[in-house]
Amino acid sequence: MRTRTLHKVIGIILLLPFLGWAATGFVFFLKPGYAGAYEILTPKTYPLKEAAAISPDPGWLEYRYFRTVLGEHLIARTEKGWIQLNPNDRQPRSAPTRAEIELLFEDAFTANPARYGEVSEISEYTARTSTGVEVTLDWNRLTLQQRGKDTDRIDLLYRIHYLQWTGVKSVDRVLGFVGLTLVIVLTVLGARLAIRR
Repeated sequence: MRTRTLHKVIGIILLLPFLGWAATGFVFFLKPGYAGAYEILTPKTYPLKEAAAISPDPGWLEYRYFRTVLGEHLIARTEKGWIQLNPNDRQPRSAPTRAEIELLFEDAFTANPARYGEVSEISEYTARTSTGVEVTLDWNRLTLQQRGKDTDRIDLLYRIHYLQWTGVKSVDRVLGFVGLTLVIVLTVLGARLAIRR
């Protein structure tokens, strides 16, 4: 196959990926809606009433001591992972009730009520809000993870941009490799055509 014909065929094959790369690249450049989609939501903290003297256990790699609407929390990281302890006796803190989880979520949502609204349903450690955002609580670390429809849309754009079109990792890897190879071949063929002229 002649260089010009091969260049044309590969260019046609790459039209869809190029359009995807250009459109998603434009969005990534402007970053519309990123602030809310990837907002870091944390439990609201309050001043400690009386700071207890916490002497760290030798087995702790790090620890945090703070107060939320549920009271005082001692969070420690060990070689086995994170654990939430009762600050008074350093025993593992019992799992929160559904009412306590809801109270913690509602208190955290006051940081951005337009995004989170109110809790509409709770399933274990995950809440769905009146605005459609899903928030998950990691009790051992006392951290919150939020995800909305905007997060899903932006993640979809990333999958399009990086040729992760099927959702099957091995197939998407082949697609990515083939796409990048065709771009390199197209560039080399274009350079050859330009030099010949």
